[in-house]
Amino acid sequence: MAASGTKTIGDLNGKWVLNKTLSDSVDPALSLQGVGWLVRKAIGAATITLHVKQYQGPPSPTAASETKPAGGDDVTHVDIQQVATAGVKGTAENRCLDDAFRDHSDWLFGHVRGRTRWVGPADVAALVAEGGEARTWGWVDDDSVALDWLEDEAERTGPAGASHILSFVQSVDAAWTALQVWGFQSVGGERRHVRNVVVAKAGKFYSFKMVYDWIPE
Repeated sequence: MAASGTKTIGDLNGKWVLNKTLSDSVDPALSLQGVGWLVRKAIGAATITLHVKQYQGPPSPTAASETKPAGGDDVTHVDIQQVATAGVKGTAENRCLDDAFRDHSDWLFGHVRGRTRWVGPADVAALVAEGGEARTWGWVDDDSVALDWLEDEAERTGPAGASHILSFVQSVDAAWTALQVWGFQSVGGERRHVRNVVVAKAGKFYSFKMVYDWIPE
């Protein structure tokens, strides 16, 4: 169902289910990421549910340190337990929104390193523009992650009026990258939580949308 009016980028707490009818296929992305055919087919048949906890707290350990950074202000955390049906094992996505690299390993994607931060529309546009960081380093080949967002005042609920969460992940083992922008879009005439994503590897790119249904408790 459409997102509740109380659900914003500043409060994603709760349960979200991937709407496969409204979303693009994730299969080409998983293929670029080296996920095998049998696992991809199982994921394609599964219902994917995200259990999201968003909160403020001390920064978690970074890729350069085994201990939590000393001192400093609390930062936003977004911890996600991803639960799947059809016998597919779940995964965890625990993000700390301070733009510091952190390592993570799971059964699906192996060893990855990623960073996450708050952004506004101008930040996203600059990132993917000609000469921007994402173009320069070959993470994207167009500006698709910057398109279709709702950007009115009601969406600017992050720190300093941010309306998006930006996540960048690179595979340590398989040489792919994944850039995600999170926010809200009008899909089929309804406001929904969406991730615009592009996966890249060796000059190949796949851009897609993941559209979520809000599940009230």
